Amino acid sequence: MKSYLCAIGTANPPHKIPQMQVADFMANALQFDERETRKLKALYRVSGIGQRYSVLEDYTRQNGDFAFYPNTPTLEPFPTVQQRMDVYRKHALELSEQAIRNCLAQVSSTQLSELTHLITVSCTGMYAPGLDIELVERLQLPGTVQRTAVNFMGCYAAFNAIKLADAICKATPKAKVMLVCTEICTIHFQKHSEQDHLVSNALFGDGAAAVLMQGQPCQEVSLELQSFHCDLAPAGKREMAWHIGDTGFEMTLSSYVPDLIKKGIKQLTDRLLQGLKTTVSEIKLFAIHPGGRRILEVIEQELGMTRDDNRFAYRVLQNFGNMSSATVLFVLKELMQSLTPQEQNEPVLSFAFGPGLTLESMLLKVHYADAKAAV
Repeated sequence: MKSYLCAIGTANPPHKIPQMQVADFMANALQFDERETRKLKALYRVSGIGQRYSVLEDYTRQNGDFAFYPNTPTLEPFPTVQQRMDVYRKHALELSEQAIRNCLAQVSSTQLSELTHLITVSCTGMYAPGLDIELVERLQLPGTVQRTAVNFMGCYAAFNAIKLADAICKATPKAKVMLVCTEICTIHFQKHSEQDHLVSNALFGDGAAAVLMQGQPCQEVSLELQSFHCDLAPAGKREMAWHIGDTGFEMTLSSYVPDLIKKGIKQLTDRLLQGLKTTVSEIKLFAIHPGGRRILEVIEQELGMTRDDNRFAYRVLQNFGNMSSATVLFVLKELMQSLTPQEQNEPVLSFAFGPGLTLESMLLKVHYADAKAAV
């Protein structure tokens, strides 16, 4: 049995914020002096990010005109977890619905009423009854649709959702599985000046991505699932972490993470490709989670890739930043939109990373429904 990734729809909130404007907000919020501000802006300039999206308009405003953060010099009383979750709940449904509708708009042969399974993914908010039930109601899905929530796994969680959808499609060939990754990262800004927090504040944005998977290829281009491989680098357990604190979710993102990925990426790739009669040197299409510019660079060094090989990841990083679990799906969407029938059967190598330190990999294959006719 086979499974296919048929279409990807994405969505972002309306507030598009230039990266250096976010830097100004952060410098003011942290009450940095001129020297500290200069160092912070240097970090933002080399991030590879041009803009990010947020559900909060405050990042475009001056203190005194904030709607979410307190209009005080120290932003005190700082927003609580409950206040941040209220914002998450207000926006998560809308973003998820938009991504799902954008996904199905690309597949005329599938209607909302035909969906048999719904998988929701998020690490930036949760509640119950949850987003999955709200989507069933908003989209008027059958009450019998089978629901699964993948929560709090981080940037690699889309891979776990795809693995689950892959298993469902292979067990139930007529299944139509919709998975949606919805991340509202910018509500979790923390007022800490340690380097880990400065780095994480420089990277994350908001977005949602939805994927339709099924046991048959779609009308035009699909990506056929070939293989998965996951590994852990326990030495990085403390280098990337995600905890719930008193004033929101707190990210630890050490500068050592790229080095840990560099040490493990070659072995991860070899194990993924083992027995598939494919070597990394033969692969021309890549969809790598852009956790940060340095992460992309070390992967290129280890696997002998060029920057152009990684162009889809850089494009997403530049235009959206890191949107946690949704990000790699944005990259896959960019890749799918670039495909031509001449790339029929070409392998696609995809990676994502997250707390653990977890390294996820996936091999897909380009499938055109009628490649000969299209050529």
